[in-house]
Formats: sequence, C-alpha cells, structure tokens
Amino acid sequence: MSPREFTESLGAKVRARRSSLSLSQSDLADLAGVSERFVRFVEQGKTTVQLEPLLAVLGTLGLELMVQPAGTRTANSRP
Repeated sequence: MSPREFTESLGAKVRARRSSLSLSQSDLADLAGVSERFVRFVEQGKTTVQLEPLLAVLGTLGLELMVQPAGTRTANSRP
C-alpha cells in the first residue's frame, strides 16, 4: 500500500467514524484539541499530517493506529 492509499483509507475511516458519532469536523477538532483544518486534512488523506495530533483525533473517535509486520493479517483485515 502506498502512503497515499494509506492516508486516503485512514481519512475515509476517520470521516465514517466521525459521521457515525454525529460529530461535525469542528466538534471533533474541539474535542481532540486540534484545528478544524487538521481534521479536514486527515479526512482528505493528506500525507503530511503530524502523528501526535493524528493520534489525538483517533483517540477522540475511539480508534487506534496499529503497526504490524508486513504481510500479517488479523481477523479484521481485508484481502
């Protein structure tokens, strides 16, 4: 997976989770302590977002970022 594919997928998951919680981008930004612009960039799949604020956004949404060896699949992984 390329960096662009990864960030686009991550952005889609963040957007879907935010929507499922009925939060606006502004609401999420306030709760996570980041700017609305940052939330917008995450959801747009920008490849230059910083890790610390990204983790704040994910944590606010009840999501986590996981790192695993390449080629490892979990029960929730898609082919």
